[in-house]
Amino acid sequence: MAAIRQGEVRESTVARRFTTVLGVETRGRGFTDITEAVAGFLAAIGAGEGEVSVFCRHTSASLTIQENADPDVRVDLATALDRLAPEDAGWVHSLEGPDDMPAHVKAMLTGIHLAVPVIAGRMALGTWQGLYLVEHRIHAHRRELVVAFVGDAN
Repeated sequence: MAAIRQGEVRESTVARRFTTVLGVETRGRGFTDITEAVAGFLAAIGAGEGEVSVFCRHTSASLTIQENADPDVRVDLATALDRLAPEDAGWVHSLEGPDDMPAHVKAMLTGIHLAVPVIAGRMALGTWQGLYLVEHRIHAHRRELVVAFVGDAN
């Protein structure tokens, strides 16, 4: 059986909530790293202990936490998503083009919300983790992400 060890328990009073909207211009299908933008928001508000959440206001784009070291990972992930929801699968909904329905399926699979603990003002991400907006449509779009921090501020 695997050993499980609990770290130090930290208590903080949730006293504040900050929000903003990030406008992201995508280049079309692919991953846009939003890690620094979210970290910049946390720095600007003087975040301490709490949680930051990111919500994508769209149904054909999504959010993910993924490896940020080797870009081949993102290429392979995009390939896998294309295999799961190909454009030529005979979708009924095609009003907005052949890439729209597969984009909805991919967004449903990957999700539109992230929540990351914040410790001492920094996201508690793993060494190789980054936050990404995933554009599932072929063409460039302007996407809006609602970012919210709940916790204490310095």
